[in-house]
Amino acid sequence: MYTTTDERGILNNYAAEPKMYYAEYPAIWEQRKYVIQAVFASLIVTTLVLVGFSVS
Repeated sequence: MYTTTDERGILNNYAAEPKMYYAEYPAIWEQRKYVIQAVFASLIVTTLVLVGFSVS
């Protein structure tokens, strides 16, 4: 942690900054996982909306 002190003795603490890196494009198997997750999420939301309409 990086700390400075001003003329009145007040401390200022600064967090350590993490190293930056570039994100990599997801692999084909990761993209397939995202598609499957999106399908299940869509099914859940659609089911909840239909149940809400049928109850009301």
